[in-house]
Amino acid sequence: MPDAAPAAPKLTPPDPRLAGIDQLVEIVAKLRGPGGCPWDREQTHATLRSGLLEEAYEVVDAIDQADDANLREELGDLLLQSVFHAQIAREEGRFDFDAVAREIAAKLVRRHPHVFGDDSCADSDAVLQRWDEIKRAEKGAAAPESAIHGIPKSLSALLRAQKVQKKAAKVGFDWPDVTPVFAKLREEIAELEAEVAAGNIDKIEDELGDLLFSVVNLARALKQDAETALHRATGKFIARFQGVEKLACDRSIDLAQLDLAGLDALWDEVKAASQSG
Repeated sequence: MPDAAPAAPKLTPPDPRLAGIDQLVEIVAKLRGPGGCPWDREQTHATLRSGLLEEAYEVVDAIDQADDANLREELGDLLLQSVFHAQIAREEGRFDFDAVAREIAAKLVRRHPHVFGDDSCADSDAVLQRWDEIKRAEKGAAAPESAIHGIPKSLSALLRAQKVQKKAAKVGFDWPDVTPVFAKLREEIAELEAEVAAGNIDKIEDELGDLLFSVVNLARALKQDAETALHRATGKFIARFQGVEKLACDRSIDLAQLDLAGLDALWDEVKAASQSG
């Protein structure tokens, strides 16, 4: 038998004396290069898309849990995504991570003239207004005519609706206070009920969408984040449902055999316990 081919030499890790970001950039380049990792070399912007979204949500989860150790780790995972995408672009001769970092650094200086220049902004609202003015000036003649241009379709539906409404509000397309928002919400509920009663399947989705859009508008009018509110409500439901399951298990109750009244009784018991705790 012929001798087996010699194993490829292992790559050396980066110099630990390098700055952390430089180590990370070098590691990703080696993972993608000759002798690197087959999986890493196969990745593209498209294949990394879902991972990028997942890592962003895990950062948010760590923030919500006020867990510094987990937040540090998840921010690292998210940073890896940026470095990975920049490395792919570098291999294609388009840009590299240094260009990404320099561009955002320049943008921050440019859009904070009240910090790095002679402008002044009295409060956060003034800062945001100045930011938008500078952004429009940067776009120049290429600026889109629509005030709601540029909102990514890949955002969650709640977040996208909220951003659309905020942009429309900046040009005055908004309710003056929360009272008409409640009225609009009741109107949308009535329209949905009418379509459900009529059995109009084609219209139900439209009216349900209008209702959800109005709920997001209500959240915004109340200065609440719809995405955060729904996440919190879902988390609360999970905790209480698991409480119902535990209560049923402790009492040897088969939930599948309970009627709605029995389930409601357990739910109310868990809810009362959580509110008194």
